Order: sequence, then structure tokens, then C-alpha cells
Amino acid sequence: MPPKTLLNHVVRTDQDSDQPSITNGSAVNLEVNVGSRLRQLRTERDLSMRVLAEKSGLSINTLALIETQKTSPSVSTLQQIAVALQVPITAFFETNVPKSSIAHVKAGRRPRMAFAHGSLEDLGAGLTNRMVEPFVVYLEPLTNSGPNPIVHTGYEFVFCLTGRNTYMIENQTYLLEEGDSLLFESHLPHRWQNVGEVAAQSLLVLFPTDAHDHPTKQHFGL
Repeated sequence: MPPKTLLNHVVRTDQDSDQPSITNGSAVNLEVNVGSRLRQLRTERDLSMRVLAEKSGLSINTLALIETQKTSPSVSTLQQIAVALQVPITAFFETNVPKSSIAHVKAGRRPRMAFAHGSLEDLGAGLTNRMVEPFVVYLEPLTNSGPNPIVHTGYEFVFCLTGRNTYMIENQTYLLEEGDSLLFESHLPHRWQNVGEVAAQSLLVLFPTDAHDHPTKQHFGL
């Protein structure tokens, strides 16, 4: 059996598949990590499976199957559990990542998750009590965050690495090309869009000021 690791795992959110999967031949099955991590998070909060079922809106049987590694939960199911436990969804993928006050993440070992229009890599995996969420975001050509404005607590910083993105903040549009940056108070309604016909890459840093706020869900549906 390969060692339990979280290197380069990708959680797919494709609408035609309800099963998350992992890329990278050295990675262990996702359900192994998620099941043990779910049990750990639940017991740390002294919650019975019945109480967690009530809080998450899921059945006891579903939670039991996940914890015993007999099923692979979808991303939407993980999100329901994360909200009930009051943790970010990335908490399920940190079982074997040492927690500390320092996060040193090697380039080839960043946890990577897919969303509807691209993917993002977590640059801060393993840091304890995170209030800063740094990511490298890859956006597919001509994609956007949708028609509804995004609003959350704290601040948001964007640095364009490649491609051309726009941010619509209130009634103002800001074009970000390679080397451009943007910092704003994220309570202002905002949306993003890749306006180029090639994939774009950006550094995104979220600074939520409320521990229960999960801006990654609002931005990427995670």
C-alpha cells in the first residue's frame, strides 16, 4: 500500500461525475484520507454521528460510509459537512500535512483542486489557524464567476501572472494583465472574468476577517 500523502490531489467538480478523484500515481485514494479526517474532526468537536447528521442534513448511513472508507463523497457533500463542522473544505485534505506556524510548500507538492472553470493550488497548506488563504488560480479561457456578485469579509489581493483578467468591483471594471495587481475590501460586490482566449494564471490571496467565512466557496463553488 502506498504511503498516505496529499501530493497534487485534484478534486473534480464535473457535473457528470459525483465521485471526486485524485491525480498522481503516488497519491492514496481520496476516501482513505477524507474518512479518517472526518472522524478526527468530528471526535475533536465531541459530536456524535447523529448530531453531525442533523447539523449537515445528511443521513447517518452516509456519514458512516464515508468514515469507514466505503464511499467517496462528492464535493457538495464535503461542503455540507464542512459547514456543519465550521471548517474550510480543505481541512479534509490535511490529515498528513504537519500543522505548524510555518507553511513551506514545495512547488510539486501543492494540494490542487478543480472547480467548474479551472483549478487552484493551495500555497498555505499545513499552517495552523489560517486567516490568510493564498492560492495560484488557473482560469480557462473566456470564463467568469457567474452573474451574481461575490461579497465576503476582509480583503482580497490579486496578482496577474499570465493572461488577461478583469475584476468588476461595484460599478468599476479593472483590467489585470501580466504583472498587474489589485487589492480591495472584499465586502464590495465583485466578480471576475478571464477575458482572454487563452488560460490565465493569477496569485490570489484572501484575508477573511471572520473565521466562519469561506470566500473560496463563493468564488469557486468549493
